[in-house]
Amino acid sequence: MADVTGWEFVALLVVGLVVLGPDRLPQYAAKLGRLVRQARATVEGLSAQVREEMGPDFEEIEWRRYDPRQYDPRRIVREALAEPSEVSRPTNDQLPGTG
Repeated sequence: MADVTGWEFVALLVVGLVVLGPDRLPQYAAKLGRLVRQARATVEGLSAQVREEMGPDFEEIEWRRYDPRQYDPRRIVREALAEPSEVSRPTNDQLPGTG
């Protein structure tokens, strides 16, 4: 989920207070709370449905392999450049008209 520190939460609260005003802020905070609870329930329901449809194979999948945060473009390029290329240059005796 979103990592909000204490100071960020206070800043958001102050901005909300200025933009919405002290009269409407509690109403919108309650609406936001309901929206978050509804979104969590929906995600949990979808997750359960996916687990049910995939069956026992779902538990065997290594989900950490597919985590996009593990991909570092610099590392990928570095590894690709470090690998020997599969296409090798022909030597003089392999060139047509020589040898």
